[in-house]
Amino acid sequence: TSACQGLSMERIRRVLSKIIAQYGEINDSSIILVLEEKKQIIQKTQLLEFCLADKTLSDLGGLDNFKSWLKIRSNAFSLPALKYGLPYPKGLLMVGVQGTGKSLAAKVIAHEWNLPLLRLDFGRLFASLVGQSESRIRNMIAIAEALSPCILWVDEIDKAFTNSQNSGDNGTTNRVLATFITWLSEKTSPVFVVATANNIDWIPPEVIRKGRFDEVFFLALPNFQERQAIFKVHLSKVRPEQIQSYEIELLSKVTKNFSGAEIEQVIIEAMRVGFSENRDFTTEDMLNVSQRFVPLADTKSQEINQLMEWAESGKVILASK
Repeated sequence: TSACQGLSMERIRRVLSKIIAQYGEINDSSIILVLEEKKQIIQKTQLLEFCLADKTLSDLGGLDNFKSWLKIRSNAFSLPALKYGLPYPKGLLMVGVQGTGKSLAAKVIAHEWNLPLLRLDFGRLFASLVGQSESRIRNMIAIAEALSPCILWVDEIDKAFTNSQNSGDNGTTNRVLATFITWLSEKTSPVFVVATANNIDWIPPEVIRKGRFDEVFFLALPNFQERQAIFKVHLSKVRPEQIQSYEIELLSKVTKNFSGAEIEQVIIEAMRVGFSENRDFTTEDMLNVSQRFVPLADTKSQEINQLMEWAESGKVILASK
């Protein structure tokens, strides 16, 4: 019933008939086909993108505080939670260094809560005709609420706010963002908003305050234990039988200041070296690649240091222990 929410009566009849015709019965696995029907509706609107939530908690190395927060709210959209008197959770803002798993976390939330994941690109909302952009943001909100319960993923929300300061569109961008911000605090529908950002300075203080988002998490560069977990996650995907042969502790030591995405790239580059020489890749290959690799923490050290100082000021919850 929850999966069918937002579909017209005719579409519900059509998708259930299709399930019976193909599989002979309606059961828990039928939810996937219902979500596929929703995906087709969303694609026609051209305002939201239906994303595949194929990442689990095991794909996320580290971030223990975030995982604990997520597990406590695992049944937040269930009927028992509603009967208990709990309001629907509003959303989550994830700020941090590029490549630390913010987008991955959005997919993990959708998978763990078994909800459809809709991605909003603010660029799609803006149109050339007067009043069309304001109309599109209202349509986007109506679609998200009709398809609720769902996860609305707003990737790099900080870019939208910096554009509002530099644009010369007679205030259209500011009006669109004002509509979105007001909806964040006023909404009562089960739409959980996951926003990600790289630069906290571009986001107005009124967006970060409690009431619009349930929590603001900071994702720092992974520590030694987290780098070990990240290596294990990626190596277990490509070489599950040989993972014991790799010196993960040594690799974690030499990749200090590497993000999760950069660690994944180190493994991929080592695999390319091994493949080009017609052999399997080794720990030595990964060590050689990491020595040549220049992480983002070195090339943009000033911006990252400012982010770390803000995170250590106590104004935000750290995603890692």
